[in-house]
Amino acid sequence: MTAMTPGSNIPLSVTRVTVDVAAPARLDVSGLLLTADGKVRSDDDFVFYNQPAGPGVTHRAGTAGTPDSITVDTTAVPAGIEKIVVTASLDAPGTTFAGTEPTATVRDTATGAPLATFTPPRLGSETALVVVEVYRRNGVWKVRAVGQGYANGLAGIATDFGVSVEEPAPAPAAAPITPPAPAAAPMAPPAPPAPPAPAGAFGAPPAPPAPPAPATGAPGKINLDKGRVSLQKNQTVSLVKGGRPLTQSVRMGLGWEPAFGARAIDLDASVIAFGPQRNMIDSCYFGKLMILGGTVQHSGDNLTGAGSGDDETITVHLGGLPPEVTGLVFTVSSYSGQKFTNVAKAYCRLMDGQTGEELVRFDLTGSEPKTGVLMCKFIRQYSGEWEMTAIGEYVKSKTVRDLVKPAAQAL
Repeated sequence: MTAMTPGSNIPLSVTRVTVDVAAPARLDVSGLLLTADGKVRSDDDFVFYNQPAGPGVTHRAGTAGTPDSITVDTTAVPAGIEKIVVTASLDAPGTTFAGTEPTATVRDTATGAPLATFTPPRLGSETALVVVEVYRRNGVWKVRAVGQGYANGLAGIATDFGVSVEEPAPAPAAAPITPPAPAAAPMAPPAPPAPPAPAGAFGAPPAPPAPPAPATGAPGKINLDKGRVSLQKNQTVSLVKGGRPLTQSVRMGLGWEPAFGARAIDLDASVIAFGPQRNMIDSCYFGKLMILGGTVQHSGDNLTGAGSGDDETITVHLGGLPPEVTGLVFTVSSYSGQKFTNVAKAYCRLMDGQTGEELVRFDLTGSEPKTGVLMCKFIRQYSGEWEMTAIGEYVKSKTVRDLVKPAAQAL
């Protein structure tokens, strides 16, 4: 059985798989059948507790001893469907996934044997998730770990993928997600009438423009189209601009100052490269200024933190990274043992490697009496794009070697 990390994928060795999604809290699990443009063909492609069957996809409601699940029969999925996304939302209103991370277990439907597991890490304000997806690539079916969160619940996911969503009516009416139409209903093909909900009711219009740009209000859905992005802890930005993923060189600048009254402080910036199983591939720091064939380069050691601007920078050529590299974690540590309570104005910022344009910034707020901090991470998506997430977690470390384990856990 494979333990998956965000963005990793494995080929399926069987034609029928069941995805169980379990959590300490009650979940509503659903499956959406998506075409190559990332949308459902109609509301009939939304499989959930109120509509438990679609072409090649079925929903099973959980019982006291079993979780909700989605089963995919890849031999029965229509030719025009490229992927089935498995989602989960919290049943209790107003609750979030913070501290309630769900675990997806992919099983051989015929035997029940587990093939892979995935637990999305470090969730916060999300109320719904795309947990995993079963997708077709060059005639081969695979499963990919996703873990993408939404702050606006199942309605945000449904709207993002083209499902009609209604706002609650003043009087008792249908459920928020439009129920399937009766077989004899005189609905005009090829699509059902537009719902009465106004554009943007759930963070995206009912018919999003192409390319399907993420809604900027949900975690994991910000991109670079509106200029520089300022992240807060645990927020994510997709490194996509104008509908295209960044493939050029980018530069991560890391900076800090001694706190008022503190002496000069020697901090070291580094980046650790990981594979899909959270296995460390290599690390780049002041003692090893170039790794991965020169696609990652360090600017060199700053011994004092004095002066304005970036203290140390790390340049990454995104388009040249080896395919086995699926995650990068950027860190700062204190070799001399000085703690971050003696540090002020620590930050990291992502820049265009050629123009120097600042793309993303994360200012570290607060401090803890520890000697290391995980600043941010890059996760490669199956489509080739990268996502950057602000971490801001303090850890006990003096060297890159000390940071490998907590960095792997942060992926």
